[in-house]
Amino acid sequence: MNKYWLCAALTVLSGCFRVGPDYEKPRVDTPRQWRFQIAEAQQIADLPWWRQLNDPVLNDLVEQALRNNLDLKIAIANIEQYRGLYRTTRANLFPQISGQAGYDRRQASAGQTGAANTLSDSDFAQLGVSMLWELDVWGQLRRAKEAAFADLLAQQYIRDAVVLTLVSAVAQTYIDLRALDDQLSITRQTVDTLTEENRIAKTRFEAGYASEIEVSQSNSELERRRAQIPLYEQQIAQTEHTLNLLLGQSPATISRGLSLGDMQIPKVPAGLPSDLLLRRPDIQQAEQNLISANARIGVARGEYFPKVQLTGDLGQASLEIASLFAPGANYWTIGTRLLGPIFTAGKIAGQVQTAEAAQQAALAGYQKAILTGFREFEDALIARTKSDERQAMQGQRVTALKNYLHLSHLRFDEGYTPYLEVLDALRQYYEGQIEWVQAKNDRLTAAIQLYRAMGGGWLTQESDDVPKLEQGMALFP
Repeated sequence: MNKYWLCAALTVLSGCFRVGPDYEKPRVDTPRQWRFQIAEAQQIADLPWWRQLNDPVLNDLVEQALRNNLDLKIAIANIEQYRGLYRTTRANLFPQISGQAGYDRRQASAGQTGAANTLSDSDFAQLGVSMLWELDVWGQLRRAKEAAFADLLAQQYIRDAVVLTLVSAVAQTYIDLRALDDQLSITRQTVDTLTEENRIAKTRFEAGYASEIEVSQSNSELERRRAQIPLYEQQIAQTEHTLNLLLGQSPATISRGLSLGDMQIPKVPAGLPSDLLLRRPDIQQAEQNLISANARIGVARGEYFPKVQLTGDLGQASLEIASLFAPGANYWTIGTRLLGPIFTAGKIAGQVQTAEAAQQAALAGYQKAILTGFREFEDALIARTKSDERQAMQGQRVTALKNYLHLSHLRFDEGYTPYLEVLDALRQYYEGQIEWVQAKNDRLTAAIQLYRAMGGGWLTQESDDVPKLEQGMALFP
């Protein structure tokens, strides 16, 4: 009876003690206020920001990428891999029961029986089950399960980070594509204007009102702008190919929606608390890595303690197959085993040292992820503010250059200025328009980077758009 009380005591003890340190969330010093503030009204940090651009084509592209992107499929498959590892580790807490069956036919030798004429054949049949259960007395197995569960959650946050990066990349590439479209359109319009200017210059030269140098200047500027058309066409095709890769499809033409000027810039939430950034997937992943590393210290230290195992067998055995299921053929055994290290030559100490060093590295990685998140958000805030200012200034410059071009034409027609001034005005007006398009692109890019730096609660809201291979199994840490 004492042995049964011992087994019961060990079972109860196994639920009360865990070797190794318990996880304590590191203290994070968050800034009380951001260095650069943007005061706009709506609280929209948790909205799918790309939909605020009001471009249905972009919305369709994002949804297609969430369904078909190959990097996202890899991340989802990795979740399934770690889910299997978690299930495997968790199973070690429970009894492992296996079936066994065997049949032998034996013949005794003359040397065993002492008489050659008494040799006889015999059978031995067995059918039963065996059980092996390692009691988690010291909590080593529970620490292993804790680490495996943290690894699984880390993979889920990696998936969220892939979604965050993917949506940002699709939006950014699409905006780059629309900017290239605008720049190509401006270049073609400029070429049309220069073609007409070149025709006029040649007509004036033939009539004796202009010199050959004016014709050469006109030809030079015309061919210079013509040469940029195939360059933009090449960049447009390559950008479409990049976007198709994000969509998980072969190179093809991408549909167009709104122009850059028609897209609405997503507003920036006011009064954004700094601890909101702690929900970023990369920071969440870093914390789960820290939890896992902390738990693995307990796994390593658990090797110092003896392992307590319960064993048992139950079944039927007989020297004759016909008697295998007879009333007297049943058997059973139950027992315990205690296995503990005696001499390991420092092996366990090395494992503990490795686990502790990995925990320190994970802690530093977690702290770095937080600091990186704060820096990226501050960078995005200042970029968002200054890109607005730059776009407005560039728009004013284009207006001034357009007036300069008009006045230079008047002065040239009246003979007050050489034709070179007209070409200079055309060149500056063209470059100003190109830079204005780039300023619009930069403004949208800054908005995208700001929402990417936030991490976005919209990741949870968009979960229905992400294919999930991990459904069908509840997780209990």
